[in-house]
Amino acid sequence: MSLLAFTVAAIILAITPGPGIAYVVARTVAGGRSEGLASCLGTGVGGMLHVLAAALGLSLIVAQSALAFNLVKYVGAAYLIYLGIRLLLRKDDAMTIDANTQVASQGARRAFFEGIFVEALNVKTALFFLAFLPQFVAPGEPLAPQLVLLGTICVVLNTLVDVVAVFAAARLLKSDAARAARARLMTKVSGVT
Repeated sequence: MSLLAFTVAAIILAITPGPGIAYVVARTVAGGRSEGLASCLGTGVGGMLHVLAAALGLSLIVAQSALAFNLVKYVGAAYLIYLGIRLLLRKDDAMTIDANTQVASQGARRAFFEGIFVEALNVKTALFFLAFLPQFVAPGEPLAPQLVLLGTICVVLNTLVDVVAVFAAARLLKSDAARAARARLMTKVSGVT
């Protein structure tokens, strides 16, 4: 296994913007840094579910069964669309102009569990682990421990990038003059994404 080559590829993939970053930024807009960080932890736990599934061969079963693949894919897509529509339909009065008050929040606990759900239903993550991780395993060594190690590295890198996105979004929202406008824009962009 070439750990250096794997790490470089995993870093490049982690910093590539995607739905995970959009989701944690949206949670930050909705409930501040604590809710954003809770959603990061949730997506990390959801990612680890995929790592364990790949290691146990469950992801292969989902990928080979058209019915199971489509069911998970469409349920996951429907939930992401629901989250996006919820953000798009949000009333502007939920956003506050006063810098001393927070954007309406639904709580860090809910953001954590939604993060798990969003990531666990992301079929692309499961297929990514099936396609990407085996390229870096050492033949002749036990497969499951290697997949768990490599998958964990991917999840940690992705979670770190999400945390950076949360801090950046929280910092942008602190500005008094443009806070409400930025919050509305970030919510709309996250909802569309």
